[in-house]
Amino acid sequence: MKHAKPPAAILGGNADDIEAAFYAALQEGDVERVMACWADEDDIVCVHPGGARLVGHAAIRAAFESMAGHGALQLRPGAVRKIASLGCVVHSVVERVELRLPDGAREAFVIATNVYHQTPLGWRLVARHASAGTQEEAQEAAAVATHLLH
Repeated sequence: MKHAKPPAAILGGNADDIEAAFYAALQEGDVERVMACWADEDDIVCVHPGGARLVGHAAIRAAFESMAGHGALQLRPGAVRKIASLGCVVHSVVERVELRLPDGAREAFVIATNVYHQTPLGWRLVARHASAGTQEEAQEAAAVATHLLH
């Protein structure tokens, strides 16, 4: 089964490009672009914080559509740790999430592991596992952000 074609800007890109496109699409609430970052495989897997394991495009799409139904996600990745091999790249990311609740805005941190494989279409997301972060991880992300030189 073929799924959404990735934007031309990331067709020849690397895992970092796919990750940037994934987070941009999440922030814009664009489920088509989110799903275009995933591999065209039946066994792709996604686990959201506190959620069940979702397997395959239909289940993963439904979860992102549900999240997008509540508005775009204000989610910023940081403190990325990378492990790379010939055809696989793993990113461990601390995500800062801004939540808009009835009693005001709140900030939460999520720890995510994003796994990318090199496919015939280029690098694509094949697995994502996210869980609630701790205060220590939030502090680590803040420390890394203040020490980056641009």
